[in-house]
This record gives sequence, structure tokens and C-alpha cells, in this order.
Amino acid sequence: MGNICRSPAAEGIAKKLAEKKGLDGTIEIDSAGTLDYHTGESPDSRMIKHASKRGYKLDSRARQFNSEKDFDYFDYIVTMDDDNYFKITSLDRKNKYKDKVFKMVSFGEKLKVDEVPDPYYTGSDGFEFVLDILEDSVEGLLNKIEDDIRREDKSKN
Repeated sequence: MGNICRSPAAEGIAKKLAEKKGLDGTIEIDSAGTLDYHTGESPDSRMIKHASKRGYKLDSRARQFNSEKDFDYFDYIVTMDDDNYFKITSLDRKNKYKDKVFKMVSFGEKLKVDEVPDPYYTGSDGFEFVLDILEDSVEGLLNKIEDDIRREDKSKN
């Protein structure tokens, strides 16, 4: 929602895993929130602390999703929970971008949960659980992106 906990953590995880997979020069990764009340702020210090213990660097600045630009620019728009999913899809008034919008947990390969919970009002366990979900789901998302790139390359040949 505010782009200071879950989304910047997903961005940091995705950047590190994309680099390991050799995708860092191929794809662009960014995060945004559906609300603007943290615009320009760094990620939550608790999320930074927990993510850094796992080797992730969270250095983004919060921004709000811009429907006029982001829908066209990005190939995958990934949300953390049902509220954000419905908020993003409601911005797509002509239903033009519905195939680009996903729930992060739909890419989970090991953990089966309904959404990535907001850890803001929880303790350390909440932040760690979110990171567990994101590591699993981001890995699955990057696998899908790799498959989509391969399919696209084959169709060009």
C-alpha cells in the first residue's frame, strides 16, 4: 500500500535473484504502492534489518503506482494482497491490462498462502514470514519471466 515494507522487500529480493540468474541486464525491477502517504521515504527500518540479514539490499524510495505510465511500461504488475490487487485492477477502467496484473503468491512454489500479509503492525516473526513468502514467490515469478523470454525468443526465430 505505502511501498515501504513488502514491495521494496520483493524488489530487493528480485534484484538479487535476477542477478544470480543472469537477468539483471534483461529485466527492470521496480516497486510502487497504491497509496501516496510514504512517497519519497526509504523502506521501513525493520524490513531493511530483516532483509539485510538474508543478504538483500533495500535501497528504493517509496512511490505511488502511476496508472498512466506503469500499465504501459511494465510487463508484470504484481500485488501483495487482495486489497492492492483490486485497487490496481480498478485503475484499469477499460480492462486493457488485466493480463499483466498478478498476485505475488500466485507464483509461490513451496508456500501456499492467500496473500503476502502486511508486517507493519507485527513483530520480527511477521517480517520473517513475509520474507519467506517473497523469496518463494519471487523465485517463481522469475522462473515465469525466464520461460516467457524463451517463448518470445523462439517465436521470433
